[in-house]
Amino acid sequence: MSKLTYFPDNRQVDAIPGNTILQTSLNNDIPHTHVCGGNARCTTCRVLVLEGLHNCSTPRNKKEQRLADRLHFNPTIRLACQTRVWGDVKIRRLVMDEEDIALVDQTRRDAVVGFVGEEKQLAIMFADIRNFTSFAEKQLPYDVIHLLNRYFHLMGSVIERHNGCIDNYMGDGLLAIFESDIPGAAAQNAVKAGLEMLVTMERMQPYLKQNYGQHLQISIGIHCGAVVSGTVGGVDHKNEMIIGDAVNFASRIEAANKENDTHMLISEAVYKEVNKVVRCRQSLEVMVKGKQGRHLLFEVTGADSWPK
Repeated sequence: MSKLTYFPDNRQVDAIPGNTILQTSLNNDIPHTHVCGGNARCTTCRVLVLEGLHNCSTPRNKKEQRLADRLHFNPTIRLACQTRVWGDVKIRRLVMDEEDIALVDQTRRDAVVGFVGEEKQLAIMFADIRNFTSFAEKQLPYDVIHLLNRYFHLMGSVIERHNGCIDNYMGDGLLAIFESDIPGAAAQNAVKAGLEMLVTMERMQPYLKQNYGQHLQISIGIHCGAVVSGTVGGVDHKNEMIIGDAVNFASRIEAANKENDTHMLISEAVYKEVNKVVRCRQSLEVMVKGKQGRHLLFEVTGADSWPK
């Protein structure tokens, strides 16, 4: 039987040869954070191998190597969920300082669902009012707040009608998410909502003209993909939020409207779910900030009858 020693606990336990470090921790009731469930989707289980690196599984498996390359791990930093032990090893766990311990203890006490994060497949929409900063500079602050509240109320109602919800507000912008167990439904709902939002904005024009003497337009970007949804914040103030590459990409798609003089762009992933219904004026191959290569986007201008 191999021996696995934990520091700074200075606790030694038996380790079944071939078991992962995480399995050994859990089998011996040693607290070991693994927020993704031990699936190499995060690095919170990582350990520093103090001695016995030659008794750890080498080379790293594909899952671990992917994260090690991305985060530039040195050879002694290993993922406990992926590293198997074949002899005596001494390690130090990641969650050891007072802040991390307090966070984990608070999580256990509160038992907040989603506190540590949950992976979801969502359709993500970003919407933004064009040139709003220059518009707001010419208005009284209270008038700007009133207009934004009116705008968010109208757009929020549209989004809710199509089974979505507003996840966050960012100045004059909003982030909305759509989720469904039915394949393709989330993307379809997001596009339906986006098209209705464009119509709603046009209906606001007489109000804007009469009260502000201005014409405002919105830009919408939609993408679908995997995100991590969880609760983030301090002990007394937590907020739900989603993060991930899909969120960033949706934001970049929305921003691409301004560069291409369009109002609603969707990603290729979304287009695959709605191409039999939507009408597109054009497809664009664009460079997206923060992403390598050129990406195919589609300008959506309308839709025919949606499937029931």
